[in-house]
Order: sequence, then C-alpha cells, then structure tokens
Amino acid sequence: MKRILTQLFLALFALGCLAQNAPAALDAGVKVPFSFDAYGDIRFMDPSNTKDSDPVRRKLIVEKIAADKPAFLLITGDLVANGADGNQWKVFDRETAPLRDADIKLYPILGNHDLRGDLPVALSNYFQRFPDLQSSRYYSVRAGNVLVLGLDSSLDQPGGDEMQWFDKQIAALPEDVDFVVVLLHHPPFTRSRDSMVGGGHSPRQQEEDMGQFLESRQAKARARFVVIAGHVHNYERYERGGVTYITSGGGGATPYMIQRAQGDAYTDPGPTYHFLHFDVEPGKLTMHMQKLEMDGKTPKWVERDSFELNAK
Repeated sequence: MKRILTQLFLALFALGCLAQNAPAALDAGVKVPFSFDAYGDIRFMDPSNTKDSDPVRRKLIVEKIAADKPAFLLITGDLVANGADGNQWKVFDRETAPLRDADIKLYPILGNHDLRGDLPVALSNYFQRFPDLQSSRYYSVRAGNVLVLGLDSSLDQPGGDEMQWFDKQIAALPEDVDFVVVLLHHPPFTRSRDSMVGGGHSPRQQEEDMGQFLESRQAKARARFVVIAGHVHNYERYERGGVTYITSGGGGATPYMIQRAQGDAYTDPGPTYHFLHFDVEPGKLTMHMQKLEMDGKTPKWVERDSFELNAK
C-alpha cells in the first residue's frame, strides 16, 4: 500500500508540473557588490558515455565554479541528456555536490534535453531538485541591482502567457535595476547552423523576434540588457542594438564548431569548454570568460574573453 501511495503522489506531482504555476519571483538575497557565474549544456550522464558528454571536463568545471564561490549560478539548460532518465539525474546529484557543499544557489532554465522522454516524469525530476522555483518553468530573480528573467524557450510562442509576462517585466523595470539578464536555452543570435558538420543549431524565429524586441526596449532603457543562452555547445559573444548576446553552452556536452567571422568578440577556433564569471558593482557589470584548456591531463584555466557594461 505504501508503495502504491508513493507512486500515486509522484504521478500527481508530475501532472502538476505540466501546468505553469504563477511565475516565481525570487530574491537571491545578495547586496552589491557580488559575483555570479553562468554556463550550460552539461548533460550529466553515465561517465562511461564519452560520446555525448565529457565526464572529465564537466567535473573540472563544477569544481572550479565551486572554488570560485559565486553568490549563485545560472544554468542555460540541458542539465541532462534525457530529462525522464532518473539515473542521469542521480549523476547530476552526485557530480554537483561540490556546488551544494559551497552553498551556491542554482538558478537553471529548462533545455530541450531536460524535457526529453516522458514529459511529466522529466518535469518532476527537474523540479524535485529545484523546489525554490515553485514548479515555475519561467521566473524572475532579483539580485541587488540585477534582474534575472529565466525563460523556458520551449514555451516562448509569440503572444503566449510567458511572453506576455516577459513583456510586462521589461515594461515595468524598477528604477534601481541597472542590468537585466535574460536567461534561456535557445540563442537569439548565433553563427551556428543546423547544417554544420558535426552538429549545430540555427537561431529560431521566436528568439530572433525576442532579440528585436529587446533591442527596441534597450534604446529607451537605462538598464543594460544581457542575454545568456545555451543550446550551441561552444562560446559566442556579440553586441547588436545595444544588447549583449552570449552563448554559453560549453559545460561538457560534445562541442559544436563555430565559423568565426572577422570582428567577432571571440575568435578562438575549435571547442570552448568554459564558464562565465560576472562581477557586479553599483552601475557596473564585468564578465570574465574562463576557458578550460588541457595540457595532457593537467587542467589550465585561461581568461579568453571579457567585457564591461555601465548603466546609462
């Protein structure tokens, strides 16, 4: 009987996760100055699978972030390869223990792989590990003078509830917000393409539309907008219309190659396993991209990109 009741509870919990609750409005509980990190596309899974994710590099990145001790960590999605696979989430639990031991808050957003398999089970696995999200597939986090808007880009259809909420958040920015960080999985701007050898992802129309929306609002806003996405397993950074676009998908998943162009902020060829470190001060935000390079079996961390933004 106890087993039946447990299964019934889990089933009801999973079904409840299918419906978007009122978007959570969270507070990171930090004061300026502070720091936070970001990255994504890790795909925690059985370490014997080295085709879809690099178990050595993903472990090194987690350990480095834990040692970095940011106030919180933003994750751009694809925490696992199949959200309905409970064993992959057990690997997530085990390999992210250093982050919890360092008392680092995690604010993830759903990627397409996190939704794979049986959807109710996938969402149940996800929300059980992030109860602070209150079963919200999109949410906001206030952190000092920064507002983080976490979006589920599998839901971001024009005119939908999520995008109406997003529009209202942008339209009603508090006066003391210097920086708006938009966190999502699918990138609004990328040089990656579906047709690329070795894999890639073209930008989707709904994200391109979001970029145009943000750029139109950036022209009138005092706060500076930064978009952090994943999905493309590499690192990119661009500025368009005053908005900074970052692709941070180098957390462990098998890399995609990017055809860099002259004038790009970042031009390193090949894979870029990395994470982002942000320092926040009054009216100023600085980013340092920490790239993991291997000298044989010895890891080496190199800052390969950085920028500074000032609120208007």
